[in-house]
Amino acid sequence: MKLSVVIPVYNEIHTIDSALTKVAQALPGVAKEIIVVDDGSSDGTREWLVQTFGEINRQGVSVRLDRNQRLIVEHGETYENHYHNTEIAISDPAKTAIQVIFHKRNQGKGAALRTGFKAATGEVIVIQDADLEYDPQDWKRMWRLIEEGWADVVYGSRFYGEPHRVLYFHHLLGNQVISNFINLLCNTTLTDIEVCSKMFRREVLDDMKLTCNDFGFEVEFTVKVAKSRRRWRLYEAGVSYYGRSYAEGKKINWIDGVKALWYIVRFWATT
Repeated sequence: MKLSVVIPVYNEIHTIDSALTKVAQALPGVAKEIIVVDDGSSDGTREWLVQTFGEINRQGVSVRLDRNQRLIVEHGETYENHYHNTEIAISDPAKTAIQVIFHKRNQGKGAALRTGFKAATGEVIVIQDADLEYDPQDWKRMWRLIEEGWADVVYGSRFYGEPHRVLYFHHLLGNQVISNFINLLCNTTLTDIEVCSKMFRREVLDDMKLTCNDFGFEVEFTVKVAKSRRRWRLYEAGVSYYGRSYAEGKKINWIDGVKALWYIVRFWATT
C-alpha cells in the first residue's frame, strides 16, 4: 500500500523544511507521496516552496534522505535554501514523490485538505500539519492498525500519548465539549476529534462529500465517518503533542470552537 501524506500549509516558514524532513523520515520502507498545499501564505513560505521544489504545481519532483538524514530534493538542479543556509543537493532517484500545490488566496484548512485529497493517489491517506506540533513517528501504530486489517480510520489522541505540552485549559475544555457532544449524538467514544493526526483508507474519503473550508473539517469528517452506512472501523492511537502558543503561531481560536458546535448539529442533522 502507498501512503499519501497531505500537508496543509499557511505561513509556516520557520517549520516547513523541518516538517518535510520528519515526514520523509517516517515509516521507512513504506511507499509515500507528499502533497503540500500552500493556502495563500504571505510570510515567505510560498517563495521557499517555489525555490526548493521548482515550478508552481509541478509534478514528478521527488525527495529522500541522505546518510545524515538531510532532505534531498531531486529535479535536475541544485538549489540553495536561503532561509536556512543549507544546500539541498541532488542524488539518485527517490521513492517518495512530492507535489506542491498553491492556492491563490487563503481559503482555510478544510479547503486546503480537499485540494490535497483530490491530488492524493495512495490507498491510505494521513493528515499532517506543517507546524511541528505532531511527530510523524507516531504514525507507526496508526499504520499498523490499518495495514493489519484492524481499522479503516485511526485518530491520534493527545490524551493517550506523551509527551504532551501543557498549554491552555480553555482549549482542553472546548475539545472535551466538542468530542463529548459528538460522542453523545453518534454513539462513539472518541477523546480527541480536533487532533490533526488522522489516517484512513481511501474508500473512507470516497464515501463522503466534504464541504467545510475552515477548521470545521474536523467535525464534518468525524460525523460523516461515525454516521456512514459502511460502519467504518474506527480506532484511536496515542500521539505526542508539541503544542504551540499563540505567540509561537497557533491559529485556532475560540470562534472556531463555537462554530464547531454549530457544525456538529448541522452535519448530524444532514448526514
